[in-house]
Amino acid sequence: MPIPARPIGPSTRELTVRGLILGALLTVIFTASNIYLGLKVGLTFASSIPAAVISMAVLRRFRGGLLENNMVQTQASAAGTLSSIIFVLPGLLMIGYWARFPFWPVVTICAAGGMLGVLFTIPLRRALVTGSTLPYPEGTAAAEVLRAGSADAAADGNATAGLRALVTGGLVSAGFSFCIGGLRVLGDSAAVTFSAGSAIFRLSTGFSLALVGAGYLVGIGGGLAMLLGAAISWLVAVPILTAHTPHPAGVDPASFAMGIWSHKVRLIGAGTIFVAAVWTLLGLAKPVASGLREALRARAPHVPGAVETDRDLSPRVIGLLAAVLLGCLLAAFAGFMLPAGGGAGAMLGVAAACVLFCAVFGFLVAAACGYMAGIVGSSSSPISGIAIVAVSLVSLVLLGLDAAGMLPAIFDANGRQLAIGSVLFVTSAVLAAATISNDNLQDLKTGQLVGATPWRQQVALLVGCVVGAAVIPPVLNLLYQAYGFSGALPRAGMDPSQALAAPQALLLSTLAKGIFLHQLDWSMILSGVALGALLVIADALMRRAGRSLPVLAVGIGLYLPPTVSVTLVIGAILSWLIQRSRHGASEDAHSGRGVMLASGFIVGESLMGVALAAIIGGTGSEQALAIVGPGFAGTAVTLGFLCFVAICAWFFRAAARR
Repeated sequence: MPIPARPIGPSTRELTVRGLILGALLTVIFTASNIYLGLKVGLTFASSIPAAVISMAVLRRFRGGLLENNMVQTQASAAGTLSSIIFVLPGLLMIGYWARFPFWPVVTICAAGGMLGVLFTIPLRRALVTGSTLPYPEGTAAAEVLRAGSADAAADGNATAGLRALVTGGLVSAGFSFCIGGLRVLGDSAAVTFSAGSAIFRLSTGFSLALVGAGYLVGIGGGLAMLLGAAISWLVAVPILTAHTPHPAGVDPASFAMGIWSHKVRLIGAGTIFVAAVWTLLGLAKPVASGLREALRARAPHVPGAVETDRDLSPRVIGLLAAVLLGCLLAAFAGFMLPAGGGAGAMLGVAAACVLFCAVFGFLVAAACGYMAGIVGSSSSPISGIAIVAVSLVSLVLLGLDAAGMLPAIFDANGRQLAIGSVLFVTSAVLAAATISNDNLQDLKTGQLVGATPWRQQVALLVGCVVGAAVIPPVLNLLYQAYGFSGALPRAGMDPSQALAAPQALLLSTLAKGIFLHQLDWSMILSGVALGALLVIADALMRRAGRSLPVLAVGIGLYLPPTVSVTLVIGAILSWLIQRSRHGASEDAHSGRGVMLASGFIVGESLMGVALAAIIGGTGSEQALAIVGPGFAGTAVTLGFLCFVAICAWFFRAAARR
């Protein structure tokens, strides 16, 4: 249900110079941290909530208010999302096209793509946020953090109790995360692998309290859909494929099953996500069209004291800025392709076709990613699945131009290196738009809940995109020179075991190579498309009975690692159990103590992730704080499981108490 608009008084500070400066500093810090963690383990953390907490601590000294803190977190949130560009860009070094990350091309592609992501989601705000019942777990959590820490609410008894619950959940989550990622005395996941003939089954879960909190906010509907996806993945697809794939000698069953899932089943998930995204867009066609009509209407001039909580950037500003950004993309694409030769006119034509693709597909991706963020949050949204789809479609665009005789011959030279590199470079722009669209709608949900002004949030995020983009290339170059990437070492004699894995970049570069060199198994993606079509039919039939099947959530469950998806489901089940235990009470499971504890789980693990990233980056070792050796791993898993269960039981009792 939409939050009533709040009149903005002349004394209310929202978008301030000091807030922009603080937001820029936090963006720099969180971007660097996210780049390292993303290249190391393939995951990034959302920076909205940590930024909100830090902003409240800093600006409280200057009598900063709730809305000013919200603008700081909006701007800094770009760090946790735009840094996902690292899932593609290192692939250009892995294929040997670049020897380093050039500053201006990387800045241009990140800033222009990210800012387009902001613009694409502006007309979607009313359809996906204001007029939607999507939970937006991280946006809701950020709003609870801001409201609990507001100086204006300090005298309110309920706010004080909420802040206490938030802090308690944060301390528990931070301590648990420190024991896992710092001291290493607790394991971060547990798995059981077993066989039935030649088929291998693997059941696993993670111990992330942040994911439990996100799952609690997602709710049981989305949680069960993700559980269905995880079950299809690990109880159907992996056993069938392992039974019909030769088992390589010397590889244990668990590693073999994980390899099958990484290289085959995830492609099935990507195909399902693609179909689900199209189905979701068709279902949103009417509200999105309504939002577009409202966005394009002439707005009355601003009057001091008027209601501001439903005002976006003007259509004229959006149009002019979009034209400038598309021009920047055209210059970046042309600058990437022209040095290879092949004729300026033909190269500009290819670059223009790529820009057109980014404009059309980017808007569709913005809507789909915004919807996914509304279901599972920005951190757990399968952005790399969107990247797989984007790589495939950009490749098909170039292959179509080649078939039409419009692709210069230079694209076929040197093992089609220019074609593969162009696919990765264009996909970077699409990915930047996708990640920021995730983030923008999450931030707009936070703004809706706290009574912020949408157009000011959009300005803050545009600034965050520029600052974050400027940080990405030097940090990437620093990490590449220090560690190297898998399959791409800057100097001879470096230890490959110390190289940063960059798993998504390796997968996407392999995918692009497979398409152009005819080495890709399309059967997996097409199987995912067929599965998605069957799920869409099931959803249509269920809707006639008054129920629904979130197809996109099923695809997410297929694609995400079980340590993420199953943990989210645990949080969703806890939400359902708590709601049933509180039946008839004045509060439901999504208000009061439960949501504050869940938000605290997200806050604590996020802040601890920042601290551990700084320690790991400074020391160059993941074991810098470890007090146990590798031989303790088995015991750590057992202790981690017991502590995780105990904390979940405590969470249930605390949240269910009336």
